[in-house]
Amino acid sequence: MSGHREYLNRQLENPEFATEWERQRPEREYTKAIIAARMSQNMTQKELAEKTGIKQSNISRIETGSCSPTVATLQQIADGIGKTLHIEFR
Repeated sequence: MSGHREYLNRQLENPEFATEWERQRPEREYTKAIIAARMSQNMTQKELAEKTGIKQSNISRIETGSCSPTVATLQQIADGIGKTLHIEFR
């Protein structure tokens, strides 16, 4: 097991940390989805920025989770990588 995974597993033993980790799951999921979709198109952040009109620095912030995009921004990103945006409540 990697050092990062071991550290995370130890942190998840703390109930407060585990609750916050779970609360942030949607953000982790959409950032992973954006990165995976962009990379599946062999597209750089700069290329995505050019296709969407979103600044590359903002795409970077979205992908690192340091900002929360609007649904409209997520739609721009989906359009730029040729994907369909799907939002689901479970």
